[in-house]
Amino acid sequence: MDIPQRVIELDDLTLRAFNGVADLPELFQVIEESLEHLRPWMPWVAEHSLARTTAFLDGRAQCWASGEEFTYAIVREGALVGACGLLRHDDTPPDTREIGYWLHPAATGRGVATRTARALAEQAFRLPGVDHVEIVHDPANTASGAVPARLGFTPYLRRPAEPLAPAETGEVQIWRLDRGRARPLAPVPVDSQDAPPYPRFHQVHRPMTAAGREVEDFGSGRS
Repeated sequence: MDIPQRVIELDDLTLRAFNGVADLPELFQVIEESLEHLRPWMPWVAEHSLARTTAFLDGRAQCWASGEEFTYAIVREGALVGACGLLRHDDTPPDTREIGYWLHPAATGRGVATRTARALAEQAFRLPGVDHVEIVHDPANTASGAVPARLGFTPYLRRPAEPLAPAETGEVQIWRLDRGRARPLAPVPVDSQDAPPYPRFHQVHRPMTAAGREVEDFGSGRS
């Protein structure tokens, strides 16, 4: 089975597959320091715990092996500053992958989210059968729309969604990049401004049951 690269080097950033519980101390600390920053858009924050973060890390290898989702630690200058991934939800079409991410507040405003999303889009189109890549956010999180717009995604659909986090409005905006219409993705300046954390990433961080339902914590909310 073709899978994305496990390590992606991006100048001062590295996206790498999580290393199981070896990442637990640093990841848990980063989440603890980011809770108030993430709370408006991330439903999993309300249930965050050491046990849930441990379970998330325990499930990463199986998710990679099965192809269900490919989750990365975002590392900047040697420090873990967030997480990202390529995923599918129950309602994601078979030919589509979705990008999710979140960042520690100290890592925002540095182009990290934009460069991360660019790299993940490139990885998604390497997967067989993937013709579309999507980014989904709550319309109220207007700055989040800047990331897909900057990368050549186009507005695809707005639809109702159950609000699960404090700032969610009950709708989602879906941006789409198509394989056949995708232009080469331009390099992103290191100092380009990022949006707030992408709101639909809670499922990236939840180990899945065989039926595909989340049994754990942390990623983004489908806002």
